[in-house]
Amino acid sequence: MLALVLGLATACGGSGETGETTAAGGDDGSPKVTISPANGDGRARPDTGVTVTSAGGTLGKVSVKLKDVEVPGKLSADKKSWQSTWTLVPGGQYQVSATATSSKGKATTATSAFRTSAATALTKINNVIPSPNETVGTGMPVFVQFNKPVPVKARPAVERAIEITSTTPTEGAWRWLTAGESFNGLPSVVFRPTRPWAPHQKVTVTVHYAGLKIGDKVFGDKDVVRKFRIGDSHTIAVSATTHRLVVKKNGRTVRSWGVSLGSGGDRQADGVDHLLTTSGVHLTMDRVRVERMVSPGKKKGEPGYYDEKVPWATRISNSGEYIHQNMDDPSCLGNRNCSHGCVRSPAESAQWFFNWAYRGDLVTITGTKRDLPWTNGWGYWQMPFSKWVQGSTLGKAVTTTAQTA
Repeated sequence: MLALVLGLATACGGSGETGETTAAGGDDGSPKVTISPANGDGRARPDTGVTVTSAGGTLGKVSVKLKDVEVPGKLSADKKSWQSTWTLVPGGQYQVSATATSSKGKATTATSAFRTSAATALTKINNVIPSPNETVGTGMPVFVQFNKPVPVKARPAVERAIEITSTTPTEGAWRWLTAGESFNGLPSVVFRPTRPWAPHQKVTVTVHYAGLKIGDKVFGDKDVVRKFRIGDSHTIAVSATTHRLVVKKNGRTVRSWGVSLGSGGDRQADGVDHLLTTSGVHLTMDRVRVERMVSPGKKKGEPGYYDEKVPWATRISNSGEYIHQNMDDPSCLGNRNCSHGCVRSPAESAQWFFNWAYRGDLVTITGTKRDLPWTNGWGYWQMPFSKWVQGSTLGKAVTTTAQTA
């Protein structure tokens, strides 16, 4: 029925049990052309793509279309085979036309029309971070988040199907995170550059998820494209010993102020002193105009309990650390550590930073006795890249493709 609807020429011959359609060469020395999936197939596998081969000649024009849009593919060096670049859209109707020519100039044209299986997996892409058209810092990771874990056997194909282009080619690697390792509880695969992104560039992430085999006879539902920009280079250095915060833009100091970090002295059952600020490379995350902060593991009336509303709060971890406006003894700023673990700042400076910073800016804190775990918020720069890359199912670094527009 599909073949009739699409008006296929019958000269190409039928499809056999091999799932192929062949236009056989004639006695005049014309070549043979074979197309897979076969003409009339109503449940072709999306994950195998389209393959065209020629015997007795070389391929010239190969056209594969979905809704009149050409499907990308690559011709082999010897011009005897053609393969689609990515998997196919589930439930899509495709039309294929291919012509091969022999050394004596004899030509054969084959056509095929088929529909792919519409059986999509329950595992779907929940989100891609950064947000569309967002300007981010040079430390920003790229997150592809799923509504449920991706089966281990499907992960290599998913990694290979994520295409990143950037103005400046950038080396990095993917790492798979469980829901427990993820900052928001969603299973994810995360790209982290080897070194911070070069500033002032465009990045496009295309997840060619449609048609990937995710489970037995079920496939990824659709592709996702995300475009964003890398802004100026913002680096923030915070010292618990000098009690200073220094902000640099593109390598030049633009602002500095006195701060107060965590005072310490509240070691709980987990062995962690929750009043100490963590040392290490943090990234700015979300920001809240007024954030409510409540003491962890404390009940109202117990020593050390607090419940405060704090203005100009820029989050730098998942353990409640922010750069925010000081709400207590101002004499602590620049002199001693008095906070519950955050980086307290003068009101004007906290507000300025709140409005100035991008998500993904690098914030390096030194001088405390509590290290930032790499799973705390976006603490991924805490892990050496040689170890980070081991979290990739492909086990290797990748370099983004150069982007000109």
